[in-house]
Amino acid sequence: MEAHTVLGEQVRMPVQIRHADACSALFLVDAAAARDLLTGTGLEPITTLPGRAVLSLAFVRYLDGDLGPYHEFAFSLMARQPGRKNSTGAYIHWLPVNQSFTCEAGQSIWGFPKLMADIDITPDGRGHRCEVRVDGQFVLALRVADGFRMPGGAGGASIDAYTARNGILRRTPWVMNPAQVRGRPGGARIELGDHPVSQQLRALGLPARALFSSRIGALRMTFEDAATVLQTREVR
Repeated sequence: MEAHTVLGEQVRMPVQIRHADACSALFLVDAAAARDLLTGTGLEPITTLPGRAVLSLAFVRYLDGDLGPYHEFAFSLMARQPGRKNSTGAYIHWLPVNQSFTCEAGQSIWGFPKLMADIDITPDGRGHRCEVRVDGQFVLALRVADGFRMPGGAGGASIDAYTARNGILRRTPWVMNPAQVRGRPGGARIELGDHPVSQQLRALGLPARALFSSRIGALRMTFEDAATVLQTREVR
């Protein structure tokens, strides 16, 4: 079994998340701006409609897992490798967390763009709200309504997570087993600050109405080891 040393501790693969809860929202955004964000990664955006790409914003409370408890916010784009079939995945563009161990593990094991931030997740009426600040600066707040109970049980879903760090494009197999799922069209409200990431989201066309939003009350996940897909420049 593959293992990595992180801050003096052994992290064995695959990494298991035994209990988390999550809220997410999907948006149709400007494809040209999405392509700009993907420049140099070796990926191109998925365009479901002419000129429109798919953006996902999500926040997660990790309650029981191999990397300990922490909060996380994810800014990702649906993308693929040009000219390659079956290469669709989620490109993780920005991934702040509020604990140092998972921050180091995410960077060193998978190349995830994790950074330390203040992430406040709170109930808000019939929904949940997440506010993210980096070095004290307000970046964004996302509120997701609880929505309607979705049919079906806790069937698994698998997707590849792409990361681009230090000139290397990596792909990580990521399996999710959700339960207690609620969703609805729309159902999300976003506020943006003046941080550079806030400006990137504005360039994509936010704030805007969400295509769909969801809440997962009980989520299990597995992260495999990362595989190098492409080296876009010399790494020193």
